[in-house]
Amino acid sequence: MLGFGILSGLLILPLVGAAFILLLRGDSEAARSNARWAALATTVVTFLLSLVAWGRFDTASSSFQLVESHTWLAETIRFKLGVDGFSMPLILLTTFLMPFCILASWESIEHRVKEYFVAFLVLETTMIGVFSALDLVLFYLFFEAGLIPMFLIIGIWGGKRRIYASFKFFLYTLLGSVLMLLAIMAMYWTAGTTDIPTLLAYDFPANLQTWLWLAFFASFAVKMPMWPVHTWLPDAHVEAPTAGSVILAGVLLKMGGYGFIRVSLPMFPEASVYFAPLVFALSVIAIIYTSLVALMQEDMKKLIAYSSVSHMGFVTMGLFSMNPQGIQGAMFTMISHGLVSGALFLCVGVIYDRMHTREIRAYGGLVNRMPLYAVVFLIFTMANVGLPGTSSFVGEFLSLMGAFRANTWVSFLATTGVILSAAYALWLYRRVVYGVLDKPSLQGITDLNRREIITFAPLVLLVIYYGVHPGPILDAFAAPTDALLRGYEAALQTVKTAAVAAH
Repeated sequence: MLGFGILSGLLILPLVGAAFILLLRGDSEAARSNARWAALATTVVTFLLSLVAWGRFDTASSSFQLVESHTWLAETIRFKLGVDGFSMPLILLTTFLMPFCILASWESIEHRVKEYFVAFLVLETTMIGVFSALDLVLFYLFFEAGLIPMFLIIGIWGGKRRIYASFKFFLYTLLGSVLMLLAIMAMYWTAGTTDIPTLLAYDFPANLQTWLWLAFFASFAVKMPMWPVHTWLPDAHVEAPTAGSVILAGVLLKMGGYGFIRVSLPMFPEASVYFAPLVFALSVIAIIYTSLVALMQEDMKKLIAYSSVSHMGFVTMGLFSMNPQGIQGAMFTMISHGLVSGALFLCVGVIYDRMHTREIRAYGGLVNRMPLYAVVFLIFTMANVGLPGTSSFVGEFLSLMGAFRANTWVSFLATTGVILSAAYALWLYRRVVYGVLDKPSLQGITDLNRREIITFAPLVLLVIYYGVHPGPILDAFAAPTDALLRGYEAALQTVKTAAVAAH
């Protein structure tokens, strides 16, 4: 048995902060201010602790590190935590984005302030738990527990249609996960354990792999979300508060991609090969169709939400290419998209806080009154397009390269999504920022304040830095990618050998 360590600390710290906020008495302005500062301090300390974990992490190793294992449920299921090169960067992304979510909510959230920040801190614990769990039951519990705080964030602090959006989000993701629970039970009955490292080495029968793959796919596809089960996402984004949209696009969508790379691909290699054409088809449809839908939107949040579905198409396409370029490109795209899409939702939140509308036609000519905002918005718009020199270019280029090695037609069709993304992103930017400032309501709009500059500066630096120097992230992905592909090829070779012997 290993003692409590850094990963346990990452799970416990947000809960301690949440408990402290709950102990604050009253609903005075002083109590609300203390809740804000407590939440910010908690998320910053959690991020610093994740940097300590990163400092102790060996990127050259493909094995699980920082492992903790504790007795739970009569030894049948253990509370086991650990990280590898796939999960560690996602934990860093989670802890990095959380302080910006708190800052984005500093002035916009005015009622039930304490409860709001408690929900965010509990959500942080569940997200870190998903990426660090080394037991399938524990993974499932964290995976599902994250629904509750996000359901409350949308349903209580959202827009006019918040009840509809929150229930749609909850029901879509919950129903998909019911099949995942059944699959976990079947895996336990077959392999006698829910320990993820043990299951990675277990050879499931081919016919069982098919059903298990489909069950997990039902959950992960909704979470990504993949076409055609993506319809909950635009509604959730539009109605969620700004910080809710940031964390929804930045982290929660990545749980589906992480599930594919942690469970579906390594544990069910034969089924993954069989269903790869299906995933390619759904990915290409998502990239092209949702890009076209984004072109028709009049709500800025909804446009960015549809662009997120399109970018997640590159992730699934790269993962199921099953080659080093595709897998590393997909994982890098998830990290980059978390930064870029989160920043775009923050950009929308800045002008929404001033004008209380997200309608594109309500704006125009903002560069005349908000030049600094125009520069920041341009950087993230170019990153969303995949401009060379930004982080998005690296991930999408590698994903397309991996898809080209697997299927040239898939990569050709997916490339049209890059062109369409330029169309809707630049169209949005032109209508909001350029033109004549002729609307009376915009005459008094102010540029970014100090808090907003502090929020955007690290995001701008990271998007450009990882676009020019992606090595630190790609190095983390390299070792587990090689291990995944070795196991994948060995499993397929075993199947071929058995088929030849039977023949």
